[in-house]
Amino acid sequence: MPADRGQASGRPTISEVAAEAGVGRATAARTLGGYGYVSPELRERVLAAAEKLGYRTNALARSMSTGVSHTLGVIVADIGNPFFAGLMRGISDTSRARGFDTLVLSTYEDLDQEVAATNVLIDKRVDGVIIASAATTGKHVAHIRAAMDRGIPVVLVDRAVAALDLDAVVTDNRDAAREAVETLIAAGHRRIGFVWGPSTSRTPATRRELLADAARGLWTDGERLRGYLDALDDAHIPFDPELVMVGPKTEARATAEVARMTSMSDRITAVFCTETDAVTGALRALRAAGLSCPRDVALIGFDDSAWAAVMEPPLTMIEQPVHQLGAKAAQVLLDTLEGADPPREMHILRSRLIVRSSVAPPVLGDS
Repeated sequence: MPADRGQASGRPTISEVAAEAGVGRATAARTLGGYGYVSPELRERVLAAAEKLGYRTNALARSMSTGVSHTLGVIVADIGNPFFAGLMRGISDTSRARGFDTLVLSTYEDLDQEVAATNVLIDKRVDGVIIASAATTGKHVAHIRAAMDRGIPVVLVDRAVAALDLDAVVTDNRDAAREAVETLIAAGHRRIGFVWGPSTSRTPATRRELLADAARGLWTDGERLRGYLDALDDAHIPFDPELVMVGPKTEARATAEVARMTSMSDRITAVFCTETDAVTGALRALRAAGLSCPRDVALIGFDDSAWAAVMEPPLTMIEQPVHQLGAKAAQVLLDTLEGADPPREMHILRSRLIVRSSVAPPVLGDS
């Protein structure tokens, strides 16, 4: 007699669970698949038998029969980045509490990888998607629309995309940047470098050109640049395009740009860095030039972390509510899956400026 397929593979079958529970196979299948009606008594018997035998459902098969996978797909730039790791913790904690698993994919800000990741999630039949998209224009969002066309709700996180009428959960990037630069101005600085600007290969000659270049990049980058310009405008400080980093967004580029800004005849006395790698690059440039922070160059960065607090000097940083950001994105998506249908909106969470020792007045004669 041929061996039972489940016994041959070492995995119990639905038929074996049904026999153990003393019910029909159809009843066991409905219970374990999560569809149709099963009386509470029979359901308990089937679940007890499944646990005794070590039966595990085939999640993909169940999703095909029920249309529900109890899984959220999440697409971020880099799960190894502490910001996105904290965001994912918020998503995972919230989704798990409501009975959902999460499937996470990284794209490294590459649109082709983002498209591929979205297709993977569609094929995996996830119930909804949370995405920190690298899309910047309507030409880049066909993959997101494809998910929506299949009835998969999508929530944007960390970045808004103007071409999409979707819920977006973001932080107050523009206001946070303005507060940071205002803090430097209040300390007496007027030559303030902005590190992590548009990825253009040319230095924009005018403010309008700069903002046009920024509009072609990530929403977060543009918002932080606008906050920088807002603070300069409020203090009647003329905009100097030479004080804005352009080009590749890398630590090496940040190092080179801060070195350039500190070697100018009318050099910077402060720098505002809008990413962790920008902070690292700036500090590397100051050290190479024999300059100290904050005596020679004051510094404020984005994304507070434990290492910023133990640096010498401890760094003044903007703290984003990363866990809350992820939790809110998951909450909005799960509420939608449960039937809520409020108007689409941008949910803006407040950041906080953590003041430490990396800001001091410029040395007399440097400003």
